[in-house]
Amino acid sequence: MHSTRQPTFALLLGTAWLLACIQLLAQNWHDTALALADTDDAMRLAQLRDWLGGQGWFDMNQPRVAGGYESHWSRLIDAGLAGTLWLFGWFAEPATAERLMRTVWPMLWLLPTIGGAAAIAWRIAGRQAALIALLLAMVGLPAFHQFRPGRIDHHNVQIALSVLAVAATVWSDRVRWAAVAAGAVTGLAMAIGLECFPYLLVCGAAFAARFMIDLKAARAASDYGLALAASSLAGFFVIVEPDHWARGVCDEIAINWIALTVVGGGGLALAGRFASDRMSARLLHVVFAGATAISIFLVIEPRCLRGPYAMMDAAVWPIWLAHVREMKPLFSLMAESPLTAIAIATFPAVALIAALVPGRSRELRGDFAFLTATAAFVMAAVTTLAAIKASSYATWLGMPLVAAFALHLFATLRLQSLVPRVAVGVLLTPAVLSLGAITIANAAGLGAQDSFNRAESGACFKTESYAALAQLPRGLIATGIDYGSFLLALTPHSVVAVPYHRLSAGILTAHEALASPPDQARDVLARVHANYVATCGVSGLRGRSASEREASLWGRLQAGAVPGWLEPLPVAGPFAVYRVKP
Repeated sequence: MHSTRQPTFALLLGTAWLLACIQLLAQNWHDTALALADTDDAMRLAQLRDWLGGQGWFDMNQPRVAGGYESHWSRLIDAGLAGTLWLFGWFAEPATAERLMRTVWPMLWLLPTIGGAAAIAWRIAGRQAALIALLLAMVGLPAFHQFRPGRIDHHNVQIALSVLAVAATVWSDRVRWAAVAAGAVTGLAMAIGLECFPYLLVCGAAFAARFMIDLKAARAASDYGLALAASSLAGFFVIVEPDHWARGVCDEIAINWIALTVVGGGGLALAGRFASDRMSARLLHVVFAGATAISIFLVIEPRCLRGPYAMMDAAVWPIWLAHVREMKPLFSLMAESPLTAIAIATFPAVALIAALVPGRSRELRGDFAFLTATAAFVMAAVTTLAAIKASSYATWLGMPLVAAFALHLFATLRLQSLVPRVAVGVLLTPAVLSLGAITIANAAGLGAQDSFNRAESGACFKTESYAALAQLPRGLIATGIDYGSFLLALTPHSVVAVPYHRLSAGILTAHEALASPPDQARDVLARVHANYVATCGVSGLRGRSASEREASLWGRLQAGAVPGWLEPLPVAGPFAVYRVKP
């Protein structure tokens, strides 16, 4: 239905985004002055400052990590953050400008994310579904986790680009330029990071499958494949230094990934350009292009078949990565923190039901857009089962399906007027569904079992807690792995390790220094020339028994039994700091 009295959709989109931003500012503005949002945000800030301080564009080494650490993060995010910081620097002093940058940057990416979700809903169920998607996003508190002020790592950008890629894909059968947009956004997303690769893969598979089935999709497949090949190749040259062009890696865009996108995308482009009338021939062309691309990818670096952490030392897993909260499988989380797991899983579970109910319609079962949107969501839901870090993707990609389901529900309940429709729509929002599920779980007594909060004291991550450490003479600090990024961002010191999979040797060394008995720990610290040992809080060593923790250097320091080769320093704050005697 069209009416001149209706506000433009762009105005409604902007209003929904502004209201979401107001929520985020009200909840998080105060905290941006107290602490950096997360380990990744601290590391991103340190990386940004190094670049602005004169480090080269292609130089991703962190010299203040013992032995050096080469980051796999994209410099493109640093460029965006630097531009935002420059704008605020026109009217604010440096500390305030940096705080404003950390606040505004993540919320900027909320706008294309909401717009992309609404665009998917519009394509599969019309304008009314897009309006409902705006409502779901506006009251979508669990979906805002990666967009809250302070989140400057890369997750929000990847979520936004993934949703936009799916949106462009589902519109590619109706809007000619959408296929080019889908390919270009996919290439850009891969240049940012590979965390969103599963959802980008769904988009590529959708173009290939539609082309094989329908000859009319040849132009879209060709446009997508060419845009994918060109954009990913451009991203490769922009962020990968020439000395590394021939190096294959599993955790960032590299020659093996370029082989996959250029050969696969170029092959699809050629197949679409010279499409045969016979489906069997089109199938053969697509299979040949895909098989060739995958074969070259595996020949260059076969270990990548095991995932992005394939090159990491397996010994790191039990002492660090297995304990990282966002890496926990959903069912494992359910056992130790049921309320948190329920809050994460509720909306995706409703979205799955929402996909099944309208999917019974013969029209939707054959609709390219609905099938693609559903496949992208299912991929995100399955990925969430393996690691809860994917839950944000599942929530955002589930919103269009829930919006389409809401229209089906309105028709079933015969709701015609605005007020009851809005009321029912609010009940389907992520915030209300999660809150309701948590309330029920609490009533059932599950709340007492929840233990998802950090074992460390919250003070260990406060910015003010690092002020006294920053005043010590510059040196190398051996401390818990999780504090390394904060020390780099908030002090001039160097650290033995930061919590990233490329630093396997450093993580193992830092763990060994604290987990070994004092005499052995002294040898480890001497080997890396550490100047200080710092501990904070009472959380135990990971992957060690109670007796091993008690006998370790960390355990002896917790008990107040300081070995003679360490000198306690009078440092204010939650950190206990010891100087290593020469």
